[in-house]
Amino acid sequence: MDHLAHWLRTSSYTVVFTGAGMSTESGLPDFRSQSGLWRGKDPMQLASTRAMMENREAFVEFYQMRIQGLISCKPHAGHECLADWERRGLIHGIITQNVDGFHQEAGNLAVAELHGSLAKIRCLACGTEYANTRYLEEQGTICACGGFLRPGVVLFGESLPQSQVDQAISWTEEADLFIVLGSSLTVSPANWFPQHAKERGAKLVIVNQEPTPLDAWADLVIQNEQIGDVLQRVGQSVGE
Repeated sequence: MDHLAHWLRTSSYTVVFTGAGMSTESGLPDFRSQSGLWRGKDPMQLASTRAMMENREAFVEFYQMRIQGLISCKPHAGHECLADWERRGLIHGIITQNVDGFHQEAGNLAVAELHGSLAKIRCLACGTEYANTRYLEEQGTICACGGFLRPGVVLFGESLPQSQVDQAISWTEEADLFIVLGSSLTVSPANWFPQHAKERGAKLVIVNQEPTPLDAWADLVIQNEQIGDVLQRVGQSVGE
């Protein structure tokens, strides 16, 4: 913790990368664990462009379930720490694989959402956006124009949003400290960002419950710790 606090204090440009482990501490399920969202399910039948067009009832039910789960949870202490660090100029951007919108809810402004956001839904026909709670209403999947409303997440079969990728690349290439929080670093192309930061000379810190493929590259690895606890303890040291 002392090393991370020192690096955070002395870094000129710090970027944070968050994955599912950041969200699970708020009570949201991950995707690939024993109790994850994909256990016993085929993602291509529920969360793909094909499912949206050809298996729409199951598609809608799956995302209604996810939205119900999302609105029952809230940001945890780790999210609050990151928002405070951004306000204080200690971090300069958050690249996230998560779609819960908790970073923004906690107060972060500089967030690149690689996989989109479940906080909003939008019309396939006219592009109008609505709050995600619209999906839970009767006829809540139909826009005022008559078009179908879809979640704002990246589905299987879609490309990552280029504007978000470009922002993430820009931050990564500026970073002299790159902190990974709660990602297995097994999903491409998202895991390219910490690799690229390290190759460009940044210190790499990985905080995750389990080992990752990039642990051998990292300058510091913290395992078997709650992210919220780690960030609070580092924050106390930085604030001294």
